[in-house]
Amino acid sequence: MTRPEGNSRTALQLLGVVVTMGALAWAAVPFYSWFCQVTGYGGTPSVSDVGADEILDETVTVRFDANTDRGMAWEFKPVVREMTLRIGETGLAFYEAYNPTDRAIAGTASFNVAPDQAGYFFTKIDCFCFTEQVLQPGERVEMPVSFYVDPDLVSDRDAKHIRHITLSYTFYETELPEAQASLSPAALVPYN
Repeated sequence: MTRPEGNSRTALQLLGVVVTMGALAWAAVPFYSWFCQVTGYGGTPSVSDVGADEILDETVTVRFDANTDRGMAWEFKPVVREMTLRIGETGLAFYEAYNPTDRAIAGTASFNVAPDQAGYFFTKIDCFCFTEQVLQPGERVEMPVSFYVDPDLVSDRDAKHIRHITLSYTFYETELPEAQASLSPAALVPYN
């Protein structure tokens, strides 16, 4: 015959394991995102409020890539496919998004840099990808990204030969913000 206090102890231990596993799963995504931003792991660019302290005479070519998730109705493309700039120089590129539908659509962009080793040295100053974007029916916008390639790239053992970098974005449809979702479709049509 089993003792009731033994069953209670086992149940509490199992509950503790379930709660601990849930907490670890919940914390994994923000922790991984933070880790990638700090280390550049997986081609995740760094973020800064200011440009580089120095500009070198060496150049790097940055290629711009744009994609949409299968369920995203937007048309999305870079305005210019590539640019060459000096290492440390602040670059400004634009991406164009168009909503060809008859409904407002919210989107969030994920991004990465290739080759992966360049992620640590590719620094964004400002980017449309930092916030959710909402396009009204028929709306077309140009969205900026300002960035630089850190001069430390040229002295890094693994990255010093990188002179071609690809910045890639993928837009995913997200839920409309509450204020937008509650408006009638007629109120969402932009004025021309």
